Amino acid sequence: MNSRAVLTALPVLVLSACVSVKTEPIEVKPIHITVDVNVKIDKALNDFFGDLDRKAANP
Repeated sequence: MNSRAVLTALPVLVLSACVSVKTEPIEVKPIHITVDVNVKIDKALNDFFGDLDRKAANP
């Protein structure tokens, strides 16, 4: 019975020894991001010219 288990497991062990695993390196590429700064400029211009707009509204 013991030899039967060995004979049954032997092909599995032999075939599993032939398995090869190929790993490829992971390539990390840079990500280009464009940020729209119009909102910041618009807010800065409103703050800068806000005093002039208030003076024009209240003559």
